[in-house]
Amino acid sequence: MLRATAVSRSYGETVVFENLSIDVEPGEVVAVIGPSGIGKTTLLRTLALSLEPDEGTVSFDGTDAWEVDDPDRLALRRRIGMVFQAASLFDAPVARNVEYGLRVRRSWPERIRAELRSLVAPSGTADAVRDALDIVGLDDKRAQHVESLSAGEAQRVSFARAVAYDPDVLLLDEPTSDLDPRNTAVIEDAIAEARDRRIGVVVATHDMYQAERVADRVAVLLDGGVTEVGPTERVFDDPRDPRTRRFIDGELVY
Repeated sequence: MLRATAVSRSYGETVVFENLSIDVEPGEVVAVIGPSGIGKTTLLRTLALSLEPDEGTVSFDGTDAWEVDDPDRLALRRRIGMVFQAASLFDAPVARNVEYGLRVRRSWPERIRAELRSLVAPSGTADAVRDALDIVGLDDKRAQHVESLSAGEAQRVSFARAVAYDPDVLLLDEPTSDLDPRNTAVIEDAIAEARDRRIGVVVATHDMYQAERVADRVAVLLDGGVTEVGPTERVFDDPRDPRTRRFIDGELVY
């Protein structure tokens, strides 16, 4: 569904990655593991079509996202949800934050149709918000103001906002960093629910145990590229690249 092929990206003279290829299919969870600062966020922004690669292609359902006009690229981008490491919520109740995700990802014609539908059947948007919050176990707090939430609950609202529009692909950037075990478990359950809904998920994490728990495939990002990608169990138990083995064993320090 979403595929990056031989992509490269630099910031000035600093090369983040070169000739990197990765893909995700519907209903698949791909974990990108690697040390902090290695370029996982830059990779996710590239997959999200918000950052153009210096070289290579990023395609969605076979369409090269950077060979089409801006409106068409925006339409592709709207099919991708992203959750950042730190929750960024609006000064509003929980439900309003999730509803915002529905609004901004619709094109203007879709927004107009949705507003017209809401006049006839006002429960439509509310049902979508409720369903998204139910995925992260926060439906009972939809009327609560976000300033009263814990950090873990705020991150769960961010996840709900990203899945409310039912994206084709969900990109997660260290989604449980600094969260307690309870909130981490809820997010990981939500990832499994997204997979069950045939959403392709790419989760960037430095937590290898989390990658083992949630991912179908693992891509190892080291030395400016993907050193290895494959089924989770095989990558962890029998890596083919010696750099992957050293990283997994904790011997490769950056």
